[in-house]
Amino acid sequence: MFAPWVLVLLLPLMVARRATDSLTATLLWGLLVALTSSLLPMGVIVWGARTGRWDGHHVRDRAGRLIPFLVLLGSSGLGLGLLIVLRSPWLLIALDITMVLTLLVTGMITIRWKISMHTAVAAGAVVILAVTLGPGWWASAPLVAAIGWSRVAVNDHTTAQVTAGTIAGLLAGGGYALLV
Repeated sequence: MFAPWVLVLLLPLMVARRATDSLTATLLWGLLVALTSSLLPMGVIVWGARTGRWDGHHVRDRAGRLIPFLVLLGSSGLGLGLLIVLRSPWLLIALDITMVLTLLVTGMITIRWKISMHTAVAAGAVVILAVTLGPGWWASAPLVAAIGWSRVAVNDHTTAQVTAGTIAGLLAGGGYALLV
């Protein structure tokens, strides 16, 4: 329910709603980011998992993360390029810049150490929503702790890895705040 791809599917729609004045524009801009940063990359990941190219949709084996990472980076970069060329509202460009930079940083870390992408995306989303939609969104911060706890409980991460992911997400959200 709070997997990174789900959050990245919903977050652009919420930011687009704030950035646009019509439902049509919200859907067009939000779905462009959601498609290129969530749906297409997740489709490739699921396809790779089902065909045995990597160990599952979480790609737990870090050695298998290069191709999904490059697909995500390429797809997100394409989306960012389209947002710029098509003159998207600035909030969406700033969101996509933030997501691409966060992906680069966490991707470089995960090559050597398995930082939690789940907590990075969740913490970043909390900050971005609070900055974009108002301080009431800070009330969703306990979800980051719950997500972190769950990642440790299922033995996918250590406490240090979810903490580092949370810090990375908070820094990414802060970067977004500086952009907008």
